[in-house]
Amino acid sequence: MATTNVVEGFTPFGEWQTWYRVTGDLRSGKTPLVVAHGGPGCTHDYVLALAKLADTGRPVVHYDQIGGGRSTHMPERGGDFWTVDLFLDELENLLTFLGINDRYFLLGQSWGGMLGAEHAIRQPEGLKALVISNSPASMALWASEAKILRGELEPDVEATLDRHEAAGTTDDPEYLEAQQVYYDLHVCRVVPNPPEVVATSDMLNEDPTVYNVMNGPNEFFCIGTLKDWSIVDKVHAIIAPTLLCSGRFDEATPGTVQPFFDNIPDVRWEIFENSSHMPFIEEPEHYLAVVEGFLAQHDQ
Repeated sequence: MATTNVVEGFTPFGEWQTWYRVTGDLRSGKTPLVVAHGGPGCTHDYVLALAKLADTGRPVVHYDQIGGGRSTHMPERGGDFWTVDLFLDELENLLTFLGINDRYFLLGQSWGGMLGAEHAIRQPEGLKALVISNSPASMALWASEAKILRGELEPDVEATLDRHEAAGTTDDPEYLEAQQVYYDLHVCRVVPNPPEVVATSDMLNEDPTVYNVMNGPNEFFCIGTLKDWSIVDKVHAIIAPTLLCSGRFDEATPGTVQPFFDNIPDVRWEIFENSSHMPFIEEPEHYLAVVEGFLAQHDQ
């Protein structure tokens, strides 16, 4: 099989730059898939498995959202700057720059799925199908479900988490060790984590500004500016055909995903039985087959 073409570059976004990668040929005739990563503040590396869809002839676009990875960093900026609207504007800017805003698919994972849903609510004409992967419809649901998952941990692990959160010592090694227990169960069950997940974690740790401001110190202690975020009462406005993906052991539990399923008019839901938050890593062949099968139904 011939090597799939990969092009990397930067698109101007205001006074900043968004790094992107295109796998395949945007002129191939197949509708391109744009992949929005999680965080906020992570990088594209951990979702790079989606680039394999380019083997079908479908071009796949990854990008590092501003504030993370290879895009412009601004560690001096605060919560008034890092907003959902900023990242929506960045996505629209990228689509226009690449010349695909008239026809594209969008797959958002975790925070990327929240962003993708917000984008779809605007009913952009070029969005032909949406994949919301491992994402909640509200952070209140995310927090309440995380509390349930924490209650299922060993009592000493949960007590360690509670004690350090109350004391404000979430950077303590003891806390981080307990945090990892949760991650190994509900974030990525491939342990040790593969290199692409480690690469994203390392880059996030180098500059956690966006993650800390918008989310908080970790996946389940969400005290950032997104803590009150919800689109439960808006998702009925999503007119693009939508595929929901989640894992049986996902921190994005069925309870966090249900409002999407209940209220998006054209929707289907695939639960990956052997996965948590990263089925593209935990069950890659099945995940890619499900996603491509869905997208192929909506090609020209």
